Amino acid sequence: MKIFYAVQATGNGHISRSMELLPYLQQYGEVDIFLSGDNSNLKLDAPITYRSKGLSLYYTCNGSLDYWKIARSINFLSLKQEIKQLPVEKYDLVINDYEYITAAACEAKKVPSVNFGHQASFQSMNVPRPEQKSKAGEWLLKKYARADRYIGLHFEPYDDFIVTPVIKKEILEATPTDEGHITVYLPSYCEPQLIEIFSGFKDHHFEIFSRESKEDRRVGNILFKPVSKAMFNKSMIHAHAIITGGGFETPSEAIHLGKKIMAIPIRGQYEQCCNAAALRKMGVMTLDKINDNFPEVFKQWMEDYKPIRRDYSQSIPLSMKKLFES
Repeated sequence: MKIFYAVQATGNGHISRSMELLPYLQQYGEVDIFLSGDNSNLKLDAPITYRSKGLSLYYTCNGSLDYWKIARSINFLSLKQEIKQLPVEKYDLVINDYEYITAAACEAKKVPSVNFGHQASFQSMNVPRPEQKSKAGEWLLKKYARADRYIGLHFEPYDDFIVTPVIKKEILEATPTDEGHITVYLPSYCEPQLIEIFSGFKDHHFEIFSRESKEDRRVGNILFKPVSKAMFNKSMIHAHAIITGGGFETPSEAIHLGKKIMAIPIRGQYEQCCNAAALRKMGVMTLDKINDNFPEVFKQWMEDYKPIRRDYSQSIPLSMKKLFES
């Protein structure tokens, strides 16, 4: 079997998930990878057959999307050409983790595909949404990468085509401990803003993973670290608690490890607002934004909120079963 696997590289989560799934997919056939997007901090540790700048997300330094930079990065003529040239028709199975060019190529060439990933779960209205729904956000989640079949991943199996998150092997095999530090990953904030936010909590030590850092750098009670899979895994496994955005992979891993979480969605990213709604229902503290009340909120979180835990160890076998036996 020849398998085409489209991986979105607009963030680290899609790449992290693909590296875990690839060995299992290779048991079923020869896998060619299409990597699309250019603002991930992680490298895909596998041969890449097709590469595209694709459609990427960019951020400000204050917790929101940079819409102007996103718009400027889009080359419609190049996209049209890539859609035409992408050889999806040569494959027995096309797996798409929320990637637009692949979806458009399959639609144009009448090639069946499977949308397999977190965003696929939003085809179900059973998946939690924020009180204020976004029509544009709902359209993007449901129509941006259309497919013939959907296999979704989410914190809970909200529907019959949804399974629980794919967790990295290093996390599955880890023995969590509490060394007292708080692991922070807020990619839509820059280091000056992060220093302003966290330097006032003198009684707490923060390990902050920053897209700006090339090496470890200490600023008072903050240790800035470059985004690295191995270092982030180690920090999270031994953390007292996790502060992260409203993404999917990091909260999932923190939940599997039984760590206390604070989730702060990137403003303007509707999927993250939906994730926050789901986490809130599970008992996780979520914030719309960081403002002047943050010291009081942080204190409440430290004193009143408890970790939650789910066992996600069977997620990959369940995912493969749905993918190849349906």
